[in-house]
Amino acid sequence: MSSERGKDLAEGSSRSPGDQQSVTPSRYESQKRRDWNTFGQYLKNQRPPVPLSQCNCNHVLDFLRYLDQFGKTKVHLQGCMFFGQPEPPAPCTCPLRQAWGSLDALVGRLRAAYEENGGSPETNPFASGAIRIYLREVRECQSKARGIPYKKKKKKAGESTSAGQFS
Repeated sequence: MSSERGKDLAEGSSRSPGDQQSVTPSRYESQKRRDWNTFGQYLKNQRPPVPLSQCNCNHVLDFLRYLDQFGKTKVHLQGCMFFGQPEPPAPCTCPLRQAWGSLDALVGRLRAAYEENGGSPETNPFASGAIRIYLREVRECQSKARGIPYKKKKKKAGESTSAGQFS
């Protein structure tokens, strides 16, 4: 049995032995693998290189900040005349950053990939409180800069959390 097939069976994949070549990974799985490889490459490029076993939440925070340079979301600075306007009437020189939602999804994929690649849930640097605080700060900063308030949806009284029951 190949290690790939064994991994698929352990993860509850519905592949049968003859399907190995014809089934492509889901978009999520492909993105998770790409993100994991990118993070691994980021760690290797550090001076000195950081082994995954020594990776901590500070490395993750540095990685998220590094990714900002490739962002596509305009985040107005405090002094910009368009600060707080959801649809500014003209261009400005404010930086492009990674959108909060993209960072949040990335951290979720990397958190899952860390554990799938042998990391312990107790030592998962992507699950750190510092990462949650960073993401909250990014969300608040971006919502203020773009003039779009973020409000957490409140559950209706008596609403069940089980799947399939929507009020």
